[in-house]
Amino acid sequence: MTEIEKSEFFEKGRDGVRKITTSNDGKIDIIDFDDKTLCYVKSRMGYPAIYPMHKTHFEPKAEAVLMDLDGTSVHSEQFWMWIIERTTARILGKSEFKREDEDEPFISGHSVSEHLQYMIDKYAKGASLETARQYYFEIVNYEMNEIMMGRGKKEAFNPAPNLKEFLTAVKKEGIKIGLVTSGLYEKAMPEIISAFKQLDMGDPAEFYDCIITAGQALRKGHPGTMGELSPKPHPWLYAETARVGLGIPFERRHKVIGIEDSASGVVSIKLAGFSCAGISGGNIADAGADELCDYHIDNLMQLLDIIL
Repeated sequence: MTEIEKSEFFEKGRDGVRKITTSNDGKIDIIDFDDKTLCYVKSRMGYPAIYPMHKTHFEPKAEAVLMDLDGTSVHSEQFWMWIIERTTARILGKSEFKREDEDEPFISGHSVSEHLQYMIDKYAKGASLETARQYYFEIVNYEMNEIMMGRGKKEAFNPAPNLKEFLTAVKKEGIKIGLVTSGLYEKAMPEIISAFKQLDMGDPAEFYDCIITAGQALRKGHPGTMGELSPKPHPWLYAETARVGLGIPFERRHKVIGIEDSASGVVSIKLAGFSCAGISGGNIADAGADELCDYHIDNLMQLLDIIL
């Protein structure tokens, strides 16, 4: 995080503002007052939001563990960034198009529309987001069908190291487990189903106590649900998993911990009022969100020492 003098709605030294910091990816600003802290979540879609940032602490034994999907439970981020790259190539009409490494923090961990809008702004100014979404879902549907038929991109979805051992140990302790993703249902469920098949763990819908996705894709001729404007780093996915899906009231948030590998996910957990364990391998450090994590782990099994 980098200290700045001014945010869009706040200025250091005015109206009680003591300090303003911004993330390296520019996605959030944190505004400190003497008596509170606010988080300004920006939006490429034109709908920013300001949230209170609660002080968090965790007290074992955990009542619930909230787990991110991509990068934390299943290694699939490279596949989805490849899909974004292919979509951009189709927009440009250049099959040879390749994204730059610096794009990664902006096309990982947010919503599909946020990812596509970033690529349009950088590589295809003036292109239609609606057209980009149409191309995206055409490519996704084709590639997912190829994967399910055994012909698709190899190693698209792989379970994280020790996922089975970790989930089994947590379940044995009677701790509730929620799976949380900014991914739309049609992309998220094949991932976890594929991982559970590889691990011989049965039906993930039966195993997890709650699975919350960003909803159904909205496109012409099909109904859709919320998710494109309120995904991570907004708090709602994690808040809904704990409060509605697992029945844990806000007052007992100190018995809940979230696990994330992305900066947007870390912010989402913290804004929902929960402590966060950041797992290595994602973009947390690069985005400057490592200092927001309450714990840092390199492997899922290390979390057992924290939650028990």
